[in-house]
Amino acid sequence: MSEIYKTFTSESVTQGHPDKIADIISDSILDAYMEQDPHAHVACETCVTTDFCLVFGEVTSTANITRADIEKIIRETIIEIGYDNPELKFDGHNCEVVSLLHAQSPDIKQGVDREGEESGAGDQGMM
Repeated sequence: MSEIYKTFTSESVTQGHPDKIADIISDSILDAYMEQDPHAHVACETCVTTDFCLVFGEVTSTANITRADIEKIIRETIIEIGYDNPELKFDGHNCEVVSLLHAQSPDIKQGVDREGEESGAGDQGMM
């Protein structure tokens, strides 16, 4: 009988890693939508690098959240987690922020919006 070997991998990053910063920013945006609209559908991805933050994705919501609100949430979140000094090369006061959130695609919306039924998950990729 031969032995079967399986490989298990996982990613673990420490505090301050760009993945963690991006997740916190995306979560903060999701929280803002959910606060106003508990049924919001938010597919928000965040990319961060030196003095730059990009947020993109699709949203279906009745929440009244503007692009200026999103930028404010992003900056406040970056500052709250401790990036508030230009010497850190990532400063919530001065970094460039680009928000490309937009309405959810009708094709995806059709697949995930089902009144009274379990909701689909939609696509996991951002194109």
